[in-house]
Amino acid sequence: MPRVAQHASLPYPMRTDHLAFFSSLFLSRLADQVLLFLVPLVVFHTTQSAAWSGMAFFAETLPRYVSFPVCGALCDRIAPLRLLRSSQRLRAVVCLVGAVVAALTGGVVWLVLLSAVCGVLTTQGLMAREVMLPQVFRDDRMDRVLAHAQIADQLGMVLGPMLAALALEWLRWEWVVVATAAFFLAADGAMQVWRSASAVPLREPPTAQPSHSMHWLQPYSTAWQHVLRLPGLAPLIVLTSGVNLVIGVTLATSAAMVTGLLHQSAHVYALLQTAGAVATVAILIWVARKAMALRSLGLLSYTCIVVGGLVTAVSSSLWVYAAGFLAVVGFDKMFSVYIRVRRQMVIPAADLGKTTGLVVLLNNLSQPVAGLLVGLFAGRVDARHVILVLAFGMGIFGVLGLILGKARSPRA
Repeated sequence: MPRVAQHASLPYPMRTDHLAFFSSLFLSRLADQVLLFLVPLVVFHTTQSAAWSGMAFFAETLPRYVSFPVCGALCDRIAPLRLLRSSQRLRAVVCLVGAVVAALTGGVVWLVLLSAVCGVLTTQGLMAREVMLPQVFRDDRMDRVLAHAQIADQLGMVLGPMLAALALEWLRWEWVVVATAAFFLAADGAMQVWRSASAVPLREPPTAQPSHSMHWLQPYSTAWQHVLRLPGLAPLIVLTSGVNLVIGVTLATSAAMVTGLLHQSAHVYALLQTAGAVATVAILIWVARKAMALRSLGLLSYTCIVVGGLVTAVSSSLWVYAAGFLAVVGFDKMFSVYIRVRRQMVIPAADLGKTTGLVVLLNNLSQPVAGLLVGLFAGRVDARHVILVLAFGMGIFGVLGLILGKARSPRA
């Protein structure tokens, strides 16, 4: 098994091009999270209906997930940098047009529509960056690179809702959307700075040549063949599905556990969410600074998530629950670093986009399944029992993934 630490001696200065690249990621994620936060909140304030707010959130997030395979396939046919910059510019245009039309006609349906369209474009940008990372940072440790990328992403996810909530205190939501467009343009500007400062050559997708002809279903057929046949890829999907089960059930029950079963205030719940974000960033900084064998990185993060899930299931006090919650949420991103490095090692570079898009879709199916299981059974039994069962299920997934990995992995 290759070790991530093989390039530990290489320096990793935060040069201008590196800073510009990660700044673009941060600004793009910040704007995206502002939109995600706005939709359910504005819809609820307008309709005073939690049901409509939930439906609006579903409508804006569903296109993000289902578009992963399509966006991934495009990254293998069109230059990823071109797709990334186009997605950022188009999101800015969609935000501006949507805000103007909403201001002229009224109604929040335009907010839901523009957020849904921006969600698909966000998926395209995310997939384009995933394909670019091994090329942009080809001489650096990939676990360290991905840790820095996760830090930028996590900071955007944390600060986006805070910024949106603050802006709504002073501005109408249409003006907040206009400000979001400015963030998308700033993200594109940072990519322009990166391209000017970086001399890294980017691989041109072979299928981008005009003479190449391909049936439109061929990329998805290739991706499925890789999922089924590439040694080590199926076990990664199994492991990630197990992790997402516990992540999904933890996020779906955290509010009920803290404010209901443990009888704490909404303020305490908010503090716990903030602590989760801080723990995530701290763990990612540790991953970026410490060279660790890839297998150890995956084993440590997976074990901590399993143990954290079990702790939240048996907890009867806030401090015990908080310890389990922080273990689950904090080590989730470390496991994400491990999975992304392994995917790039297993999947051929020419098929990285199409295969990663399908794999991400398969990985994320277990999170809504976890929420569905909570909805079906938490009303009949204690929510802790549901968490306990799914945490044990994650452990079983881990054993199954280990068996599959040993059976199908190639010799080192």
